[in-house]
Amino acid sequence: MRRFAAMVDSEVGRALRSVLDRVQTAAAKRPEHLPKVQPRLVAVTKTKPKELILSAYKAGQRHFGENYVQELTDKASDPEIVGQLNDIRWHFIGHLQRNKVNKVTGIPNLYMVETVDSEKLATAINASWEKLGRTDRLKVMIQVNTSREEQKHGTSPEKVCDLYKHVVENCPHLQAVGIMTIGVYDYDLRNGPNPDFQVLLECRTNICQTFNLQPEDVELSMGMSTDFEHAIEVGSTNIRVGSTIFGARQYPGSKPPPKTTPNNPNATPNDQQQQTTTDKVESTRQKLDAVNVNS
Repeated sequence: MRRFAAMVDSEVGRALRSVLDRVQTAAAKRPEHLPKVQPRLVAVTKTKPKELILSAYKAGQRHFGENYVQELTDKASDPEIVGQLNDIRWHFIGHLQRNKVNKVTGIPNLYMVETVDSEKLATAINASWEKLGRTDRLKVMIQVNTSREEQKHGTSPEKVCDLYKHVVENCPHLQAVGIMTIGVYDYDLRNGPNPDFQVLLECRTNICQTFNLQPEDVELSMGMSTDFEHAIEVGSTNIRVGSTIFGARQYPGSKPPPKTTPNNPNATPNDQQQQTTTDKVESTRQKLDAVNVNS
């Protein structure tokens, strides 16, 4: 079993190093006028087992993100994670309902909530953090619905300054550190720069002008597995990457994703790398599960 666990460590570590190399390459392509801020990599472990978190942590990763409250609660309170990963930093990156705020604020090593999308939610998080008796302020980001899609959460670009002001002036236990967006999935960069990223950049400009801040004072959380390099090149300081590190996600009852191979004319090198990571990690996981069952 140790040999199989070492194989998982090796594959995750290799994928993580590849992503970090791509982060550095993208950061070097930034225009001179953008803040020289080292992008933060948040490894998204949604639907992934704790073994992959342990492997990424061993490889040096510290920031991890989860979309679902219960999944974050289960993983963050797991005895092995609590006992071994002392300085893990959890980001909540999914939609947060007010009736679940206390669960999230009670998470061990909670570092940031990236999805504050209303004054009521900000107020609820502030009150919950205060009740815990914490002396440090909880870092939060304002989520902006840059694509204006009805199914997506987030405040409108026109109201982002109002929400930012509410956090700064009425939520003393929170620290507004930036803004985030999800944006349209699978945007084709052949059509030009991602418009969602451009809208978020404009929102930051408005915040800086309104509150007399410098661009480096307002983080930008934008970019995921399919577009994080472009996001960094245009100014992202916080990227959320999951499948490129841990392999494609599979949900209970869902069919495996179609494989991307060199015979597929639409396959890119990054697609092939992601599929290779998925295959290797999943193969090793199956072997590890078999050992656990038979032991």
